[in-house]
Amino acid sequence: MMNLSKILFQIGAKYRNPSLWKHYSELKQTEKYSFEELQAYQEFRLKKLLSFIGLNSAYYKELFQKSGINPQTLTLKDFFNIPITSKSELLSRKPDIYQEKKFEKEFLCETSGTSGEVLTFYRNESWDSFNRASMLRGYSWHGVKPWESNLYFWGYNTGASERRRIRFFDFLLNRYRMFDYDEKSLLSLEKKLPNVKYIEGYSSVIYELANLMEKRGIIHKNLKMIKGTSEKIYPHYQDVVKKVFGHKIISEYGAAETGIIAFECSKGNMHINMEGVYVETDENNEIIVTNLHSYSFPIIRYKLGDSVVLAPRNKKCKCGLQHPIIEEINGRVGKSILGENKKYPSLTLYYVFKNIYLKHKVQINYQAHQVEKGKLDIWLKEEVSDKMKDLILVEAHKYFDTDIDLNILHRTNFREQSGKLRDFITTID
Repeated sequence: MMNLSKILFQIGAKYRNPSLWKHYSELKQTEKYSFEELQAYQEFRLKKLLSFIGLNSAYYKELFQKSGINPQTLTLKDFFNIPITSKSELLSRKPDIYQEKKFEKEFLCETSGTSGEVLTFYRNESWDSFNRASMLRGYSWHGVKPWESNLYFWGYNTGASERRRIRFFDFLLNRYRMFDYDEKSLLSLEKKLPNVKYIEGYSSVIYELANLMEKRGIIHKNLKMIKGTSEKIYPHYQDVVKKVFGHKIISEYGAAETGIIAFECSKGNMHINMEGVYVETDENNEIIVTNLHSYSFPIIRYKLGDSVVLAPRNKKCKCGLQHPIIEEINGRVGKSILGENKKYPSLTLYYVFKNIYLKHKVQINYQAHQVEKGKLDIWLKEEVSDKMKDLILVEAHKYFDTDIDLNILHRTNFREQSGKLRDFITTID
């Protein structure tokens, strides 16, 4: 099965991401660079990108002209004069940000920010392949081959045709995917675990799975890697996960817009992906990211919304990588929504409103609040018709069934918070 899985993966990669292995090979070379060499490489990439967008993006042509920046002779000093970008600006100026030059192959990407703002954009093939190569390099630090059997806790569109499509690609990736994490569903994984080499997805689900296995006295220490994404990894998750699976949950940090920002090495440090992103922080330690491969839809000095703590530059990692280290990431919360009988990942809300956007092209800014088990208040910024309320309830029912009573409140002002504005706030411990 291993040889077949490898062959299927490589065929799929060649078809979908022709430049994947080229980027991966380069990344395996540059990971040996000194910090000074990485800086030089990063500056080269940055200047190349800015020169390109200064000539091919209507938005950046205008911005550079106003700032007195010549795209052909710009310096790092000019770069820091480029205004910081927010998601709202990406949304409002999206048509102008796109390149006038069209790429032969592009992929539709979407992200829902923590306030529920939906951003869709196209990644050119090289950008998408580099992002995937960055992920695979991170896997290699843990001895993982991407075609090895794996569990994936991640939601997907509930439409039948979309589900079949995703299951097909999961088959090519030797992946078993789950979204629901009630006890019955998680217990069904018990027979699959002995063959699994790595687990990735929601940290809260991985924690629940480890708890269930511990209660049943089941230990699986044949895994190579357990990777948490999208949600904050709480310290108490690690004890039971390490006891049951033999490894702690490692972090992969990034976003659809920014790509992979950092990946945790085998020694427990999160190294910034210098070959792919240029990272800054403001006076409040909010991270500002420039994606060095975002040619089709430039992400330049983008305020992601997370607060991070960067390690001192002189901190050295035992793994030998010279890439700077992120010591802590704040703003991503992985608490669960509590139904009367089940628990749900907080990102369930993302899929509810993402599906509404993709099916009906209606953008809804939302924030959910839970103060009582089995009940959830959905705050909406805009005034919403009864028809739209019904649409939200129908979509939510696909995930929650009758386990949660939803109360929709419109024309509400979200409370200002430090760091990222969360889409789910709970007072239940």
